[in-house]
Amino acid sequence: MNKVVIKRYHVAIAIVVALFVGIVIGNLNITQFSSKLPALPLPEVSEGQRGEFGIDKNINESSIDKYLGREDSVYRDMRMLEDPANYEAIEGDRYLSGLVEGFEVVPYPYLTNVMGLPAEVGNTYTGRVLFTQDDKGEYTANYEQSMQILEDLFPKDKKIFLMCGGGGYAGMTKSMLVKLGWDTTKIYVVGGYWFYEGDHKVQIKQGEGENATYSFWKVPYHNIDFDKLTAKKND
Repeated sequence: MNKVVIKRYHVAIAIVVALFVGIVIGNLNITQFSSKLPALPLPEVSEGQRGEFGIDKNINESSIDKYLGREDSVYRDMRMLEDPANYEAIEGDRYLSGLVEGFEVVPYPYLTNVMGLPAEVGNTYTGRVLFTQDDKGEYTANYEQSMQILEDLFPKDKKIFLMCGGGGYAGMTKSMLVKLGWDTTKIYVVGGYWFYEGDHKVQIKQGEGENATYSFWKVPYHNIDFDKLTAKKND
């Protein structure tokens, strides 16, 4: 009887040891995997006009390829599929004609009312938005789900890379997020797709002029269904 008990005791110890070793090895593997990600430089705003948009000095259109595909990061393109604003007036493109691989589209004009566009561009989308921005840069949630949606789209525990057409919407998005409590050191304004010449283009536009078509089905697009949201009663 004692021998049986001792054998079972030894077996139990062996199982516990095996589990412990497995956990340690698993943790080592996770640590080793995480350590493979190169450290990111802290956000550093560019000088001159690009700095006015908040475009980063170190991680931008010319260098973003080196920072794609990180599991500790999310990538957001802030353009609309077709923007009502006349971006052609500043040599831009109102259509989302292409994007960088790995970026997902979250239209900034759906997050809040757009302010500060160049006069020649005119007005962009003026419909329903998650937050209303006032002249002092304060944001008021319009729906009970507004903040939760923002946190789902821009996880606070991740590094966030922002891009758009020329850099404006991306910079505006960072300003909004920081104002609402996000960590400014985790957000990088990459700049504008219009100036991107890297190796990870996803071409959405085919053809030119009247024959141009857009394969928007290729776009990883986050739609906000305002009809399903609960309007917030603000004091």
